[in-house]
Amino acid sequence: MIEIGAHVDLSHPSDRVWLALTDRELLGRWFAEADMVEGVPDRLLLHTADLPGFDADVEVEVTERRVPELLALRCDEAGRLTELTCAVTSSKQGSRLVVREVPTHGTWSDEQHDAREQQLRQALTVRLPAILDWLAFQQVDLRRGEAGMTTELPVISTPGPARRRRRAVVVGLVGVVLAAGTVAWLTLPGEPDHVAAPSPSATPTPLPSVVEAAATTAQPKVTPSARPPSRTVAPTSARPTRTPSAKPTPSATPTGLPPPPPLAARYDTSSSRLFGYTGEVVVDNPGPAPVEQWVVVVTLAEGSSVGDVDGADWSRDGQAVTFTGAALPAGGSLVIRFDVRDSRPKAREPESCTVGGNPCAGF
Repeated sequence: MIEIGAHVDLSHPSDRVWLALTDRELLGRWFAEADMVEGVPDRLLLHTADLPGFDADVEVEVTERRVPELLALRCDEAGRLTELTCAVTSSKQGSRLVVREVPTHGTWSDEQHDAREQQLRQALTVRLPAILDWLAFQQVDLRRGEAGMTTELPVISTPGPARRRRRAVVVGLVGVVLAAGTVAWLTLPGEPDHVAAPSPSATPTPLPSVVEAAATTAQPKVTPSARPPSRTVAPTSARPTRTPSAKPTPSATPTGLPPPPPLAARYDTSSSRLFGYTGEVVVDNPGPAPVEQWVVVVTLAEGSSVGDVDGADWSRDGQAVTFTGAALPAGGSLVIRFDVRDSRPKAREPESCTVGGNPCAGF
């Protein structure tokens, strides 16, 4: 099996190296620019198409994270699948970073393998140390604050002839150090706004519907129709006559209204990714009264499993996932989002979806 590996010893602590690995803006400065995939946690798109040894941009999904020791990724580069691990260990000088990439589907040519490994080594040994030095420089405050200066210069007593020369040398050295620091400050890129860990997506609050407001005022009032007075017909002969029986009228609901319309639901795959996707079910209540209990059942493809769920309580029995929740107001709606992991690279959508036993739209 052909693999790519590289390591580097760094004079920086493990937490600073971890920040350079996981902060998306810092990653773009020493390796490749990255974009978050909207709505999908722990997923990035690395813009590597123009780098030596890469054929296209790489879709990356985090599979394991142990701060600040291990970062494991699953990568998809135009159908070529690999597993990438970044291990950080502390050392006397600072820390050691070991990067290893192993193909799981497809492989590289010898020329592509060499160019890719050279690109990785250059990023680890040249650009990454420069970014770490820059981060360390940001943590040094040379300005005078309420607690005094963080770095104090030596105090020199009353100068004599020899001490004047000594002071001149010290002042000259300080001037060189400050000038070099100023040049480094001007030439380095601006301080990045560190990206905070994405918070779990919140369940959207259903907006109040006009139907709900109008249901209590616009509901028609049913008035029973007056029955015509009965007519007494005198018999024309002594023979008794038969009175025709009344035809049965169709039974009505206790309130005199037709039964409320059933709940409606529609399914959509909001986003797909390597080895999984995010499903979404929107449930609507078109009736004039709230629904206290509702049940949505989604049947997954064989080999799939459910992860994070937003918008409902859930349970699983085999391939069937059952969602329940709070009462649904008249004219209201709610959204259920759930993360599905699939054992195959190309994820398979659910087999069916029902709400109250009725099929969902969208299939």
